[in-house]
Amino acid sequence: MLFMEFDNEDKIKATMLYHLRRKKVIGGVHTHFDILRRGFPGHLGKDINKIAKELIKKEFLITKSTPYGLQVSLNKGRIKEIDLFIKKILGIDF
Repeated sequence: MLFMEFDNEDKIKATMLYHLRRKKVIGGVHTHFDILRRGFPGHLGKDINKIAKELIKKEFLITKSTPYGLQVSLNKGRIKEIDLFIKKILGIDF
């Protein structure tokens, strides 16, 4: 079996998406943007924010502005792509 090497950034993206997918934060269900950093080492804080903003640009995450801060959720229309990405990187199936 051939194992593909993924860079650290892909693993962080997949882990972030997996966390939201597992908690069913999809479509109308939102969570605070800062929650995305949970579970990662503190020294990666700036990298995590940058990666999360990339996921927003790729439209894997959708945003909602609220008076108490930015909220995010998984894009319901791209859930199959998200599931495939998680399976490809982490090997976890939904």
